[in-house]
Amino acid sequence: MENSETYTLQPRALTSEPEFFSRMISQISKEKLGPEFASMKDPIEACVHCGFCLPTCPTYSTMGDEMNSPRGRIFLMKETLEGKLEPEDVDPYIDNCLGCLACVTSCPSGVEYGELISPYRAWSERTRERSLTEKVQRFAMLKTIPYPDRFRKASKLATLFKPIGRFLPKGMGAMLELAPHTLPTEQPLEELHPARGERRGRVALLAGCAQQALAPRINLAAIRVLTRNGIEVVVPKNQGCCGSLAMHIGAAHDARKAALNNFDAFPDDIDAIISTAAGCGSGMKEYGTLFAGEDPEILEQAQNYASKVIDICEYLDQIGFVPPEKENATPITVAYHDACHLAHAQKIRSSPRKLLQSIPGLTLLEPAEWEICCGSAGSYNIEHPDTAKELGQRKVKNLVATGADIVATGNIGCLTQIEFHSKEQPKPLRVVHTVELLDQQFEE
Repeated sequence: MENSETYTLQPRALTSEPEFFSRMISQISKEKLGPEFASMKDPIEACVHCGFCLPTCPTYSTMGDEMNSPRGRIFLMKETLEGKLEPEDVDPYIDNCLGCLACVTSCPSGVEYGELISPYRAWSERTRERSLTEKVQRFAMLKTIPYPDRFRKASKLATLFKPIGRFLPKGMGAMLELAPHTLPTEQPLEELHPARGERRGRVALLAGCAQQALAPRINLAAIRVLTRNGIEVVVPKNQGCCGSLAMHIGAAHDARKAALNNFDAFPDDIDAIISTAAGCGSGMKEYGTLFAGEDPEILEQAQNYASKVIDICEYLDQIGFVPPEKENATPITVAYHDACHLAHAQKIRSSPRKLLQSIPGLTLLEPAEWEICCGSAGSYNIEHPDTAKELGQRKVKNLVATGADIVATGNIGCLTQIEFHSKEQPKPLRVVHTVELLDQQFEE
């Protein structure tokens, strides 16, 4: 943008002036956008620019300018879709967005920002000219992170090149810096795990991508907790990545390809599709938007699949989780970290807390700024390492301040981000998935 000041929205104080709270009128044509992107019009026109989203937006709080706020981005996307701005002038501000959807939680007007940001990125990506460095970085992410075996090999390779990371472009350097020095032993999952006792349900488990390499213990804990609660668990053999990573960076074709594979891999005779990663669960629930404009039969298949997706904590809460009876339980304090794509995108906050509070001897603590993203946000800590670092350190500070023995969360990205940025603490945080704490109650 030659002069970004020309388009800068000036923050306005919250007042009762009727014109301030009027809905945005756009000249966006759904017909011109086509069925694939028509959904972008409604969120834009629902925004009244009230500013309630500003305090909860991580980029507005770190960068401090209107263009890096939800309402600023909505204005920019509107102007671009109307042909008044060029996409390349707007792309940097859209790229800065973590897609955490904290703005959706704080919005009194019901703006579904998630139905805007992902389609817009896919729309923009069709004609976007990226630098060679960006192309290489995106290729590396899309061809390694969604594939557990490749991820393991890439992580081992990255450890060899960590010393030269500071000489590489930021994104590539961040990949090397974030790569774990060691990975746990691979633990393949059996395809069928029978329920213990009377069968109360039958579900399919999404095994995930990087999580299988970084923390295979999470899936094992999930399976044990489910089967102990009378749930038969199927782990489809030919499943793969759900496509969420690709979807959230605008690679819609890759996302649809991944989703289609899982449509075929997952059985129909199940009650639910269980996700143990907030980002995956949120992404799969967006399949209706991802497949908009596709063949009606495929769209229906996508919607049916999405309707079965549920986070493991919400599912356990719904079926009535039965914790083991214990005497003389060891006291423990746990700080719960709300993963953005669980709390904001899926509106799931109470279920994990109810489950944790069912554990004898557990005291649940709430950190300050629960609504602010930790900075992981899919591949954000690779693409925007400086902002991600600032947010990660801020999150760790708030979690440390609780004095908790353990931090529990519902997303592998959050787990690794918090672990990474707590390494410099006198006592690094112990971070686990919520279901791991539930599992431990049966083992002790």
